[in-house]
Amino acid sequence: TLTATTLDASGAVVATARMPCRADALRAYFAQIPTEAGHLGQRTGHAVTVECTTGWYWVHDALADTVDLRLAHAKGVKAIAAAKVKTDSADAAMLAHLLRTDLLPEAHMISDEMRPLRDVLRTRLRLVERRVAAQNSIARLLEKHNVRDVADLDAFGQLQAATHIEQAELLHGQIKRLEKHLRSHLVPDADVQRLFRIPGIGQAVAFSIRLEVDDISRFASDRQFFSYCRLVPGADNSGDRVRHKRSRDGNRYLKLAFSHAAVRAMQYYPEIRDWYQTKRRRKPEAVARALVAKEIARIVYHVLRKQEDFNGRFKGRALSRTKKELWPLLASPAG
Repeated sequence: TLTATTLDASGAVVATARMPCRADALRAYFAQIPTEAGHLGQRTGHAVTVECTTGWYWVHDALADTVDLRLAHAKGVKAIAAAKVKTDSADAAMLAHLLRTDLLPEAHMISDEMRPLRDVLRTRLRLVERRVAAQNSIARLLEKHNVRDVADLDAFGQLQAATHIEQAELLHGQIKRLEKHLRSHLVPDADVQRLFRIPGIGQAVAFSIRLEVDDISRFASDRQFFSYCRLVPGADNSGDRVRHKRSRDGNRYLKLAFSHAAVRAMQYYPEIRDWYQTKRRRKPEAVARALVAKEIARIVYHVLRKQEDFNGRFKGRALSRTKKELWPLLASPAG
C-alpha cells in the first residue's frame, strides 16, 4: 500500500489516503484534489515528493506527466526529520511539510532514457560478483584438500567443483549478453567515446561513469563530484581534534569504477605509476591509490563538463601512451 498526504500553502491538511500501489489509484487521488488547494508546482499545481525507495520508478512513471515530481533523499530527510514515532502517515506528512517549506533534500532522478540502461549495467555487476564468488569457491575447495587441479579431487569434491564451474560459465554467458545490448546503445555516445580516451578507463568503467553520472552539470565543481564518487574522506572534527573518517555517502558504483581505473592506469602508464610512487612513499598504499583515482575523476569531470577530448596529460606531464582508435574507440567526437 501507499500513503499520501496533501497540504495547502498554509500547511493545513487537504487530503490524506491509504491506497493500493496502483497507478490508476494514485492518479485518481490527485484528480479529486483541486489544484488551487495544492502547493503551486510547475505543471498542474500539485508539487509531489516520493521517498527514494525501490518503488519510486512506478510512481514517477504514473505522475511525471501531470505533476511536479521530486525525489526525496532518504538520508537527508532522516537527518532533518528524525522522529520517535515512524509510521507511513507520519512520514507522508513530514515529506509534505518539507516540500511546502522548500526544505526538502532532493536526490537526482536519472533521465528516462538512461534509467533502463543503468539498471542493466547494475545487473551485470551483480552477475560479475556471483561469478567471482563461484570461482573463489573452486579455489577454496582446492585449498581445503591441498591440491592444484580439480581432477585431483575425490568424486565428491569434483561434484562440488563441477557445479561451481557450470554456474560460472552460465553467469559468463549472461554477462556477455548484457554487455552486447549495452554496447549497441552506449558505444556511439559522444561522452562514452571521450571517456574511452582517458587512462585506465575501459568499456565497463566508461559505461558505469556515463550512466551513474547521467548529467555532469548537476555538480557545480569537481570537489562536489569527488564527494559524490566517494573519493574524499569524511570529517569527524571536534574542538581542536581533526580526524578523517570513511564515508558511505555518495555513489558506490562510481567509487568502484574509479578505483578500477586507477589500478589500470598505474599498470599501463609509467607517468601515472611514477606519480603514485611519490605519494606511496609518504602515504599508505590505499590512500595513494585513492589519490590516483581522484585525479582520474578530475579529468573525467572536466572532459564531460567542457565537452572536450582528453588532452593526453596527467598532473602536467604528457603521457607516453595513447589509445589507438580501434573499436569501440571511434573517431574523435570533437573531430
